[in-house]
Amino acid sequence: MPEWLLEKVERHWRWVVVSAWLGLSAYMLFFARGQIRGFMLGDTDDNMRMSQVRALIAGQDWFDLRQYKMNPPFGADIHWSRIVDLPIAGMILALRPFIGGADAERTAVAVAPLIPLLPMMIALSLTARRLIAPAAYVLAIVALFFAGSTLGMYTPERVDHHGWQLALLAIGGAGMADPRRARGGVVLGITSAISLSIGLEMIIYIALSGVASVLAWVADRDERRRLAAFAVSIGGGCALGFTAFASYANRLPVCDALSPVWLSDALVAGALMLGLAMLGVERWKMRLSLALGTGVIIAAFHALMWPHCLTRLEGVSPEVAQLWLSHVREARPVWSNGWQVACLILALPVAGLLGFPLLAWTVRHDRERLRTLLSVAAPSLAATLLLAWQTRTGPAAQMLAIPGAIALPWLLAPRVFASNNSLKRVVGTSVVVLLGLGGLVPMVLNFVPGKPTTPRERAIGRANGLCPTLWAMKPVALLPKGIVFTFVDLAPRLITVTHHSSIAGPYHRNGDAIADTMHAFRGTADDAHAIILRHHANYVLTCPAMSQTTIFMAEAPKGFYGQLERGEVPQWLQPIPLPKGNPLKIYRVVG
Repeated sequence: MPEWLLEKVERHWRWVVVSAWLGLSAYMLFFARGQIRGFMLGDTDDNMRMSQVRALIAGQDWFDLRQYKMNPPFGADIHWSRIVDLPIAGMILALRPFIGGADAERTAVAVAPLIPLLPMMIALSLTARRLIAPAAYVLAIVALFFAGSTLGMYTPERVDHHGWQLALLAIGGAGMADPRRARGGVVLGITSAISLSIGLEMIIYIALSGVASVLAWVADRDERRRLAAFAVSIGGGCALGFTAFASYANRLPVCDALSPVWLSDALVAGALMLGLAMLGVERWKMRLSLALGTGVIIAAFHALMWPHCLTRLEGVSPEVAQLWLSHVREARPVWSNGWQVACLILALPVAGLLGFPLLAWTVRHDRERLRTLLSVAAPSLAATLLLAWQTRTGPAAQMLAIPGAIALPWLLAPRVFASNNSLKRVVGTSVVVLLGLGGLVPMVLNFVPGKPTTPRERAIGRANGLCPTLWAMKPVALLPKGIVFTFVDLAPRLITVTHHSSIAGPYHRNGDAIADTMHAFRGTADDAHAIILRHHANYVLTCPAMSQTTIFMAEAPKGFYGQLERGEVPQWLQPIPLPKGNPLKIYRVVG
């Protein structure tokens, strides 16, 4: 790169990042225009988020997060907070007088996911500049294009909270890399508190960041300012977040949200970390002993005060775990998705595992930079290892790996390019650059023949694509308002695009309703009849060949759903004709 261009890239980095964000946003909006027009909220959580926003706009109590269109009259308790609802609701209210309610919602769900993308890109760029070199941020932006799992959280209509939490995690990482210790500690503490107030998905990485801050203080007494700022910020931030956003249900000692459980942990941990920072301990061995003792106290406090939160935070019953959670694909290891998908997800995290040690070796004589690097690398390593537990850690694993991954081309490409061997110079440089940016694996997989899809797989894909569309749901929406008994994965879409209510969605606090739904479709017709009557359902809705039906057909082929699939409709159901080609089947409960 010419010297004058390098100087401009370094000096005007903010404008470069904003320009990249605008370009990427325009690209994603253009290619999602069909989905935006069709209001195709592709994920169950996105549909539920939209229903929650509508309830808020309609006047539902700020602290009441029950979704009353699900499992009426009791409602389904949703553990999310209102934080992510605010920008969506704000855009809808601002635009509705000018373009109408429907288009205001379409615009809001298209634009809202792109808002946190900008701070995430800025934070990654800052981290790259602080850890590697002022111009290295350019590689971070390019690598983001190959982070498919991460970018998937920011696509138009992806209005769930994961994009915001990833952005906050990235900003916290930039705070850890901030040479101004107090400012960095405040940034890490505030972003951690906001993330916990949204949900607990990032709690492992936040805890590791706290541990890294303590260990940095152990290694360098001057890190006490960062530690003190972090301690005060996370404790105070969690207290404020709990006061302003905790729902009525989350004021109980629940394990899956910022409740008295995690608030008390944050306050105790914050107080103890502040105490450590205020101690004038000179010897690092003594600081280490105090840090270990503090860790034991925090762990003991949690275990003794909240023993019910020592297992899985979802707290679902073994029955619900077996019937439903065990079949959720994102809750299974990354390799359960097939080796090609696993390779695509792992490409950047593995590059990060290679790049972080290389970068550490180059800065080994600079103790402060080395400590900072290890602090940033720890959450990345954790996210990569967690892929062996759940695929859902993929977006965080890819994003956190980017600073380490781009160190490979930044440090190695110039050396390889300096080779006298022209073949080595061209091929070697290309491999190093593509490996570090995460593009090598996708490029290689383009030349690997994919597994041929079977007619059954094509039918499943067609059903998954067509059944949630507005076109398919329109005849259902025209029926008199009622309670519709349908699949767990179809219910959030149903309540979002029709005036009907349903029974169960894929939300762990809704465990009893989930169990009823799974039992009904797997059990006998008489069992299903009893369950459906107990829920006062007016209709039964199915989508033949939808993914969830494969569970019913594999585990209970002679069950109620299997009967419907074979056309064996019990007398207490009356088929309702739908337009030709409609992929759905709906029945009226008549007995």
